[in-house]
Amino acid sequence: MEYKNLGKTGVKVSELCLGTMIYGQQVDEASSIKIIKRAVDLGINFIDTADVYTEGRSEEIVGKAIEGMRDEIVLATKVRSTVGPGPNDEGLSRKHIMQGVDASLKRLGTDYIDLYQVHHVDPSTPLKETLTALNDLVRAGKVHYVGCSNFLAWQVEKALRISEVNSLEPFVTVQPRYNIIDRDIEQELLPLCMEEGIGVIPYSPLAGGFLTGKYRPDRPFPEGSRGQLRPEWMSRNITPRNQEILQKMEKITKEIGMSMSQLSLTWLLANPAITSPIIGASKLEQLEDNVEVVNHPLPTEALKRISEVSKPDWLREQEEMEAQSRVFQEQRRGYWQKRLEEKR
Repeated sequence: MEYKNLGKTGVKVSELCLGTMIYGQQVDEASSIKIIKRAVDLGINFIDTADVYTEGRSEEIVGKAIEGMRDEIVLATKVRSTVGPGPNDEGLSRKHIMQGVDASLKRLGTDYIDLYQVHHVDPSTPLKETLTALNDLVRAGKVHYVGCSNFLAWQVEKALRISEVNSLEPFVTVQPRYNIIDRDIEQELLPLCMEEGIGVIPYSPLAGGFLTGKYRPDRPFPEGSRGQLRPEWMSRNITPRNQEILQKMEKITKEIGMSMSQLSLTWLLANPAITSPIIGASKLEQLEDNVEVVNHPLPTEALKRISEVSKPDWLREQEEMEAQSRVFQEQRRGYWQKRLEEKR
């Protein structure tokens, strides 16, 4: 396992991050703790959770699992979503953030959070209010770094400029959805992150399990799987385009001897803009299979083939426009070269 800087910070995180969204629901407490401890044994020092995951049970389970080794772990959690019936039990107001961080600290059994992330945009709260509250948490020592999740590129840029002008702690990471069948962040968000030195912690690297190949339109979803628990969410992935991508990926896996999930993860790890994909594991075998990818980089030819078969329409159009622009520029250079020779 290798370790990378978390954005422009000096803290080092493992190249894979363990996500704990299903712990306390799909996976019981005892099994969850075993998986978390095994992940640490395998070199993962980066764990991500959120106050809303399984109504706080996820944070409680993570806290129990890392007891006795807290300082070895880079712990990330989030605030924003609805956690109660009251009008202030959600959002990114100072009130909710201050209440939220204390509740998370209690559930996690710790006195500090390494990376505190805002889970979604809150259009009802001024961004400066949110950033000022997060800054105060850093100053108080309750939080070390701050980040955001599910922000668009322009929203991240706006937050960075507000922090810069007001000398507030900036977002050091973003947590977007990103995988082989969902590459929209390549259009604006990834270039921004590379320019600004922001760490990228993509969630859903296997598209909720779709990229493992176990979800098919002609068969029922596996018993106890995430697709069975949230069929409407998984059904969105089962499109003709995605099925075609899946078929081509299966051909590549047979050629290079990797599982579908390993292929999907190694494709992400090969991207220099990515800090640490968030992997989820409901069984120890899944964890072992996913962690194995760090020892087997994807062959260059296979990487190119996957990128090509999964290329979104907007990227194809962009590449066509760039190619046309290069042809035009070459024609203009030829024109002016000819004029210069005629003058001579």
